[in-house]
Amino acid sequence: MKLTDSIINEFKEYLIDNDKSAYTVEKYIRDVVKFKEYACDCEIEKETAGEYKNYLIRNGYSVRSINSMLSSVNALFEFLNRNDLKVKTIKMQKSVYCPEDKELTRAEYQRLCTAAKMKKNNRLELIIETVCSTGIRIGELKYITVESAKRGEAVVTLKGKTRYVFIPKELKRKLLRYSAEQNIKSGMIFVTRTGKAVNRTNVWRDMKNLCKDAGVKPEKVFPHNLRHLFARTFYNIDKDIAKLADILGHSSIDTTRIYIISTGAEHRRLIEKMKLIL
Repeated sequence: MKLTDSIINEFKEYLIDNDKSAYTVEKYIRDVVKFKEYACDCEIEKETAGEYKNYLIRNGYSVRSINSMLSSVNALFEFLNRNDLKVKTIKMQKSVYCPEDKELTRAEYQRLCTAAKMKKNNRLELIIETVCSTGIRIGELKYITVESAKRGEAVVTLKGKTRYVFIPKELKRKLLRYSAEQNIKSGMIFVTRTGKAVNRTNVWRDMKNLCKDAGVKPEKVFPHNLRHLFARTFYNIDKDIAKLADILGHSSIDTTRIYIISTGAEHRRLIEKMKLIL
């Protein structure tokens, strides 16, 4: 298999469709392009990625940087259904908490909703609430229909897999009220003026425009962080990571673990509660 620009563009579209943040998409593509430059026009074989790892080690890249770049390349191979080409990352102890400047807090989420309301952007406010209270991806908003709102349950199909998403009662009430106000009698609730599903890029941009009024750092504001907040909140109540993985539509629990990792502040509070200093 040769790695072409066409394949990289298809991979980019795949990442966008799966609600990866603009930063994540840019990083994955940058890493894959670097790998393509290393491979030149040669056939990508099982040994290629391993040799690339050794190349990065020889050139003095940190373990964290190497693993990050290899993860991007492995994601490409997974997209291509070529798991046989994937390379093992360098083993290192996983962080037990995430940086506080990366994760969205409940208070910040509430301020974003308030900012959207103050701007009279009812659709954006409801999109934020829908994603955060159900855990769906922005690309799955098309499954939030008048019919699913009435049922209180949406049927989401992605990559050949189907899952059922529960719609909370208060959200159901808001969705039906909004659809009535917009004269949407059936089908998708979140649509453009031409009746098409809302554009992921536009939602991301509109959310960024709330940052100043909401007092939230822009690097914290992108749709996927709403899913992270949903996951952490759910796990803090239920503690069932397997159930959470099913709700989020993850095929691997390892992916779900990334979502529920606590912040540094939470980790410090836990350590302080131990009171082991005499």
